[in-house]
Amino acid sequence: MSRAFLPVLSLALTLPIAAFAGTPAAKPAAPARAAAPAATAAPSEPMAVVLETARGRIVIQLADKDAPKTAANFVKLVKRGFYDGTTFHRVIPGFMIQGGDPNSKDSNIFNDGQGGPGYTVPAEIKLPHLRGAIAMARMPDAVNPKRESSGSQFFICVADRKDLDRGGYTVFGKVVQGMDVVDAIVALADRKDIGRTAMGANPGTLALIRKATLEPLSKYAGAPAQAAPAQPVAPRATPAAADSSR
Repeated sequence: MSRAFLPVLSLALTLPIAAFAGTPAAKPAAPARAAAPAATAAPSEPMAVVLETARGRIVIQLADKDAPKTAANFVKLVKRGFYDGTTFHRVIPGFMIQGGDPNSKDSNIFNDGQGGPGYTVPAEIKLPHLRGAIAMARMPDAVNPKRESSGSQFFICVADRKDLDRGGYTVFGKVVQGMDVVDAIVALADRKDIGRTAMGANPGTLALIRKATLEPLSKYAGAPAQAAPAQPVAPRATPAAADSSR
């Protein structure tokens, strides 16, 4: 199992040293001034994850207070370029689009859903599965009683799924811009020229994630997700059914 490494930040503090040599008789030293209070570090600016896909841009706001471990892992993978070149390999209308599998970079659609970074993430199941919510996929309870999340595979809800709120999946953010792009990916499921497996429709590179980056959330503030007609909730398989945490 792969280990997750946290960067260690070293702060080197240097103190200036004044040298005095051969000076005339000095005047009485002025009273020492009280040291200025240490400056308070400005809080880090909230960041958004931006997915540049073959259908357009999806902007995600992370719920790092409700799902800190999951959000931190997602950011780590984005910084590594882990998601670049992957696809949304599983599309189920009325339910979700699923991506984040490195196996989706190859041409074999039948191994999609089985890949990952080699570790799982502890469950942080708190937030509801609303339209636009982004959550981590996971293995079923029968083999995953702790409901740990996949290390990298995630899905975006395309409809409200209150049935998943009963101990379903770790929701760690929401789409704040680009739900029209998500819906465009869902629409690919109707095409007859895309791949299909037991997991669902697989649009391949038509749903390519070209690049995932971090950008200031303020850049997208006030730009809510574009509304689209609510889609009926279909009684389909959950993401756990075909996802692997490897």
